[in-house]
Amino acid sequence: MTKWVPPLGLRFSLPPLLLLAAVIAPVHAYGKLKVGFYRQSCPDAEAIVRRIVTMAVEDDLTVTAPLLRLHFHDCFVRGCDGSVLLNSTKNNIAERDAKPNLTLDAFNVIDAIKEKLEEKCPGTVSCADILAVAARDAVSLATKVVTKGEWSEGGNLYEVETGRRDGRVSSAKEAAKELPDSFDEIQKLIKRFKSKGLGLKDLVVLSGAHALGNSHCPSLEKRLRNFTAEDDMDPTLDKTYAATLKQQCTNADDNVTEVQMVPGRSTTFDSTYYRLVKENKGLFHSDEALLSNGATKMLVYGYMSSEKRFLKDFGVSMVNMGRADVLAGSEGEIRRTCAVLN
Repeated sequence: MTKWVPPLGLRFSLPPLLLLAAVIAPVHAYGKLKVGFYRQSCPDAEAIVRRIVTMAVEDDLTVTAPLLRLHFHDCFVRGCDGSVLLNSTKNNIAERDAKPNLTLDAFNVIDAIKEKLEEKCPGTVSCADILAVAARDAVSLATKVVTKGEWSEGGNLYEVETGRRDGRVSSAKEAAKELPDSFDEIQKLIKRFKSKGLGLKDLVVLSGAHALGNSHCPSLEKRLRNFTAEDDMDPTLDKTYAATLKQQCTNADDNVTEVQMVPGRSTTFDSTYYRLVKENKGLFHSDEALLSNGATKMLVYGYMSSEKRFLKDFGVSMVNMGRADVLAGSEGEIRRTCAVLN
């Protein structure tokens, strides 16, 4: 995506998925989250987030996917605590510098939001909450039924619970271990999601986030060439689609070429992704893995035939994910700058 530069008045300067046990966020933490947490302490908080996200989307439609992805990658490592935003230091390599996170983007949009919120309500709104609200706003702005006013008067696909606090630890090693991988098989995906208190339905519906954005050739290279000793190409990948991808990705180390997750519709959030998965045209092996389990396959088919159901369930699952291992109350901190500890 083109790097978004905030307009005058918003410019800023800053210093340069495998746990197998089922870990569910404790009630005492996510029980403190609620819709409208900042209603008294910072009434304009969500409006400020929405305004800056809207400006970024108007400037570059492709910013929606990176904003959504930031929230996912945050929640799957140490829970939704804003740790993905921290810079590495001389003594610590942070999450954002882990290999799976090197293609993360839109940090500048989050920083612009934080700067404006600090001007309005100093030390009040956490970076973790900014990620959650910005993700909601990004996906809402990419959903036609929302932008046409057919979904809700507020223009939101779902409501966000807020009240998270920011974590003080960020580890690249943990990110490399815990983040879901594009080559994961179904059982590994199920275990990764279970570790965040998420079930089969959450797995399938949150995979629908792949309706937005682009990927890079290394994420699918193994599907195209030397998949296994027996198969040169991933047998779960449509051959005609594979030939098209091979023309786009001629170099296994090409981190520049971008491949659309949903060809021709990568900036529109809808249920087209599930039709592609059914046709063996999901970009990742992990997408096609959803067809290898009876329950997840049934959900894929269901969402393919009912976009309204998908959009409703997506909001529910985003709220579920947003509760993962959160910090609340007196835990953690409210960072003044998202990239560095107070």
